[in-house]
Amino acid sequence: MAYKKSDILHNFDLYPKVFSVGKETTIHIRPLGGREVFAPDSDVRLEICALDGGDPDDFPSSAYFRNTTVHANGTGELEFNWAFPEEQEYFIRVVDENNRTKLEFSVFAVNPDLVGRYPFIGDLHMHTTMSDGRQVPEVVCANYRQYGYDFTVISDHRRYYPSLRAIDAYRGVPTELTIVPGEEVHMPDVHGVHNDVHIVNFGGEYSINQLVEAVAVKEVGKELSTRAIRTDNVPDVMTQEEWEMLIDGLAEKINVPEKVDRVPAAMCKWIFEEIRKANGLGIFPHPRWRNNVNHVPNAFCDWLFENHLFDAFEVLGGENYYEQNGFQTSMYYEYVAKGLRYPVVGSTDSHSSYESNRNAFICETIVFSPENERKSLINAVKDFYSVAVDTISKEFRLVGERRFVEYGCFLLKNYFPLHDELCYEEGRLMKQYVTGTPEEREEAANTLRAIAGRAERLRKKIFAF
Repeated sequence: MAYKKSDILHNFDLYPKVFSVGKETTIHIRPLGGREVFAPDSDVRLEICALDGGDPDDFPSSAYFRNTTVHANGTGELEFNWAFPEEQEYFIRVVDENNRTKLEFSVFAVNPDLVGRYPFIGDLHMHTTMSDGRQVPEVVCANYRQYGYDFTVISDHRRYYPSLRAIDAYRGVPTELTIVPGEEVHMPDVHGVHNDVHIVNFGGEYSINQLVEAVAVKEVGKELSTRAIRTDNVPDVMTQEEWEMLIDGLAEKINVPEKVDRVPAAMCKWIFEEIRKANGLGIFPHPRWRNNVNHVPNAFCDWLFENHLFDAFEVLGGENYYEQNGFQTSMYYEYVAKGLRYPVVGSTDSHSSYESNRNAFICETIVFSPENERKSLINAVKDFYSVAVDTISKEFRLVGERRFVEYGCFLLKNYFPLHDELCYEEGRLMKQYVTGTPEEREEAANTLRAIAGRAERLRKKIFAF
């Protein structure tokens, strides 16, 4: 990712790092460097200050600077209780007798609505060899777990069944990567009229593409096992004629402005509604992707936003030139200023999961969810508990609501580097499990069972919920 493990994380174990506003919390600071930092049974002076309050010399009314003395125990570790009054980042500074800072640690206090919501990082849009990608579904998942993802989806063009293949590949072993079923939806033309608005079905319980006799149906048939993760209330597969009749009827009734084409509009409306029926998250991706010209016209974007047709906006993803993500970020904040508030996500839209692909790791999403589970992740995004992360440049950028941007920035520096170390080995073993010799597969499976639950244990240590 676009951040590195700092010297403080290398040399000290501070926990918890995140806790509830106003609740007295026991903070532990343990040196890890093998040298004496705090003399055993000595007094250590600490200064605790709030990032957002300002300097007390200039802003005494809002500044939060407090001093305390903590006694190091017999092994040179610190432990003290503190209640942090407002949601923000705080610095815990070790200071000398002249109040000069010798060490600085960061912690974060969150409001009650974030207590019990853990940060899970992942991707909601990527491709494999089953459409136009370069690695098979199960390898893509392993590679991105190695990179640090908690959840991912295989969203191949016109195909849902590759995501089921990825899920099935790891049924025999425990992993902490949640693989969500999904697809990128492209429905058949209607009397030669094409809808080129791409739509991602993240986590839907059945395929939208396979509701019509088209590419996926021709490849794998109509069996529910290829197009759903549930067995009831899955619509039947339509013929091309039935599909055209359906959209013809919707297009006649739909109310659109002069510059919005009725048939594509009717298809988009139907797709997003069908994704909701499937209990999925309908994502509107990359309108400013330059495919000859901007992929989705301004008038069509305005209509989609104003009618609140989709569930989440892929504000970041796909390409690393500024005109895509930069313009989409501007669009997002402009729509918010108009009162059109939408959840945001960031995705790679990856077509190769190796570092040789310049766009393999450009964007991601942090979702603040009680669980790393499909329904919980979807509900968290729909409830606006997500922030998009841009890792195109050396310095990461975040897009979304300010409180989540600030909290996400803290986590990318102070939590995720520790988290990613655990993910790396699990991802490597996952790939060994699906690509190795029988002996290597067995070794990988045994090791995955032995290390299962490490990420969860880290979360419980870091987050005092």
